[in-house]
Amino acid sequence: MIFKKRTFFGKDPERLPAEHPAELERRVAHWLAVSPGLDAIDITVTCTGNTVVLGGTVATKEEIARAEEAARSVEGVADVINGIEISKVGRG
Repeated sequence: MIFKKRTFFGKDPERLPAEHPAELERRVAHWLAVSPGLDAIDITVTCTGNTVVLGGTVATKEEIARAEEAARSVEGVADVINGIEISKVGRG
């Protein structure tokens, strides 16, 4: 497998400062995506300053708790507002 250097229109991609809300969103979303025991496909991440707002749906209450724990563990996160709900899909 060959890996190419990432470029954007032939230039290196711009990196935002660590304290920028968009960079914090990116880091939290990445951490949710790689957290074991959590299907984060339907979770949204929004940041206002260093406060993270989680939304969307997951399958279990345990996943809601895991998502909040994962978000709180990211460096730079001061507070987490957890608005994740349990998905109603598949219930009779």
